[in-house]
Amino acid sequence: MYPEVRLRRLRTSANLREMVRETHLQPSDFIHPLFVVHGEGIRREISSLPGQYHLSVDELVKECREIYAEGVKSVMLFGIPAYKDAEGSEALSDDGIVQQGLRALTRELPDLITIADVCMCEYTDHGHCGILHDHEVDNDETVQYLARQSVSLAKAGAKIIAPSDMMDGRIGAIREALDEAGFQNIPIMSYAAKFSSSFYGPFRVAADSTPSFGDRKGYQMDPGNAREAMREIELDIMEGADMIMVKPALPYLDVLHEASQRYDLPLAAYHVSGEYAMIEAAAEKGWIDRERVMMESLLSIRRAGAKLILTYYAKEAARLLNEGKF
Repeated sequence: MYPEVRLRRLRTSANLREMVRETHLQPSDFIHPLFVVHGEGIRREISSLPGQYHLSVDELVKECREIYAEGVKSVMLFGIPAYKDAEGSEALSDDGIVQQGLRALTRELPDLITIADVCMCEYTDHGHCGILHDHEVDNDETVQYLARQSVSLAKAGAKIIAPSDMMDGRIGAIREALDEAGFQNIPIMSYAAKFSSSFYGPFRVAADSTPSFGDRKGYQMDPGNAREAMREIELDIMEGADMIMVKPALPYLDVLHEASQRYDLPLAAYHVSGEYAMIEAAAEKGWIDRERVMMESLLSIRRAGAKLILTYYAKEAARLLNEGKF
């Protein structure tokens, strides 16, 4: 006990603090989400996500070269289609915008891990994550569409398939479809515990995916339910998920930590658009030290148990780590 025990002894210098630090970040922990659009030479800043861009395929390749050079080994692709319809047809097209991006990245950066988000919301004219009947998302019909989308993305070169729709049974159906198509070695990263969160607003602006009516509470999780999140994760594992994800990250660190204690699969967390936008807005006002808050946020996600962090800060955080600033 004090005065013999003095915990401050291990905090007396930067090198000593680094020596005894329990949790570390490294660039390979990060996955960078990116938005790809039709066209050429397009690098258009997203109004709701300052510092992030809509990228045409040629610009996507350039951006991924920079990201990879910083040691970030993986990216997650979201597509902005040329047109939208009730069935999200471009999501299933072998010439869809994400499929085009995947082929280009496979050709130009073969070692980059390309993760393809699987969902219908960016592609449907109603903004919901599946096929509608009487203003309700039909779970089982949607699952069949998601399986077809997954196979198309795997054919285009996706190295990981990441379903984000929250339909029941989709992991098993996607696994079966991938195996039948000869993609037995393509892993599935399941958005296993995706909550119906208010933190997705800036993403919905970026992807033009706000529902035209209602909300997604009928399929995304109730923010009050932590035990149910464990059931969702366990079911996805039983259906064949190779990796699992909690989304959002910071408001659900308790869920993330519980999942890390229960399950041995690689665990990801998505530091979502609203979390990013709040940091950017507060920093613009001069209320916070932007870089320190960014890195502290990412460190807290890692400390809670995430092995992988999807974050719009991936490239910048990696650069700061490489420069030895954190």
